[in-house]
Amino acid sequence: MKKYIYPITFSLVLAAFTLFVVLDTFLISRPIENVQGQINNSMFSSRSSDTTLTDNTGSSKATDTGADTDTSQQSDTASTESGSADSSDTADSSSSGQSSSAAASSLLTENATLIGEYQNDQASIKLYSYTYENTAVYAADITLSSSEYLKTAFASDYYGKNVTDKTSSIAQQNNAILAINGDYYGARESGYVIRNGIVYRDSNDGRDLLCVYADGTMKIVSSSEKTAQALVDEGVWQAFSFGPALVQNGEIDVSVDAEVGKAMASNPRTAVGMIDTCHYVFVVSDGRTSESKGLSLYQLASFMQSIGVKTAYNLDGGGSSTLYFNGEIINYPTTSGRSMKERGVSDIVYIAK
Repeated sequence: MKKYIYPITFSLVLAAFTLFVVLDTFLISRPIENVQGQINNSMFSSRSSDTTLTDNTGSSKATDTGADTDTSQQSDTASTESGSADSSDTADSSSSGQSSSAAASSLLTENATLIGEYQNDQASIKLYSYTYENTAVYAADITLSSSEYLKTAFASDYYGKNVTDKTSSIAQQNNAILAINGDYYGARESGYVIRNGIVYRDSNDGRDLLCVYADGTMKIVSSSEKTAQALVDEGVWQAFSFGPALVQNGEIDVSVDAEVGKAMASNPRTAVGMIDTCHYVFVVSDGRTSESKGLSLYQLASFMQSIGVKTAYNLDGGGSSTLYFNGEIINYPTTSGRSMKERGVSDIVYIAK
């Protein structure tokens, strides 16, 4: 019997250790910090009080972002000529931006069906459906008066590992009109987590990040080049660590055979992109069903490029991919393909009502 004791003991210890690793990695919830109400708005304090929100029809609406109006009313009377030139430059820039957004909106509507729209003082949203590569694809065309209104939220208002909830539930808890799943930061031990201007995790995993800046731009940034706090100091409002980057400077940035880890080539997908300053798109595709095959990363990048996106980034996909709009789940979330079921996720990206 003694010759069996060691292998049996070793097998039991190995099984126990494996079970612990699996539970600790995928199942055991470890809330670390309650984040309810934690938002760093300081990076928006210097913005002008009057911001023009242009919807997709080209009409404009003046909105108040709450900044100090006295500052915006100051003028340098000694530099009238220079001021006139600056005003002209600003008008030209605004006209160019509107023209760019109008061109992109034209691309967005090609072969698309408008299935929903919403507008308030901060956001204009139009939701379109497409059939692309034998797959149902949904794109939300979003124009904001400030990137401050592109927000994120954690499941149960807690930052931590394996703290999860459905995208629709997190959206409802945060009064969202539109939401998609985020980068599922809680399934990993590393990778920058910057949300609503606050650093929650500063361990570097070497991935390229998608950074949303307070000035309304999006950029792909290597996490190995800067610390998380340095990014916030530069005005990074949100940062996502999943990837890869799909489009940069309007050009496809992934190879034909690129894939995330060991994922299947055709999957449900979630991506976020920028057409112009404060003009964004949320994109979610179905997949793994008889009606929708799903997209490869290259196909997703091609779709993003086709609708005029200059910068695009892949978020968590597969069973996590969920698009929520106006109280409803728009796509068909599934892991197996046999039934519609939302997967619990760590976080969402959303626009509030």
